[in-house]
Amino acid sequence: MATRIDKEACRESYNLVRDDNTEINWAAFKYEGHMIVPAGQGTDYEEFKSQCTDDVRLFGFVRITTGDAMSKRAKFTLITWIGENVSGLQRAKISTDKTLVKDIVQNFAKEFMISDARELEEDYIRTELKKAGGANYDAQGE
Repeated sequence: MATRIDKEACRESYNLVRDDNTEINWAAFKYEGHMIVPAGQGTDYEEFKSQCTDDVRLFGFVRITTGDAMSKRAKFTLITWIGENVSGLQRAKISTDKTLVKDIVQNFAKEFMISDARELEEDYIRTELKKAGGANYDAQGE
């Protein structure tokens, strides 16, 4: 059976992360059978990380504030998490299923495919987003 996505519910979670008037800075999308549905959202990145267990595959849309002394800005990332104990068939399927998520999650600076929990560290994600962000004026402030 082909995977489907709950477009309205997922779009609602996506928009909460994008909205500058909310504190929500992450949303997760998980599989329930053959359907991708919202798995929650929150303000604490550690909460998001706690959902990324060895036996699960999910998608995360995360807002991280980056910048330097001259300018702070919100950067968004799409994280695809595949736990170590996810079967080969499910691993293979996630690439095609990601297109369903990308129909909703359209604006992000960088995309990550992660299966190692160390790569989920917020500092690592922030550093990679900063690299993707262009000009960095930190050195001028010293």
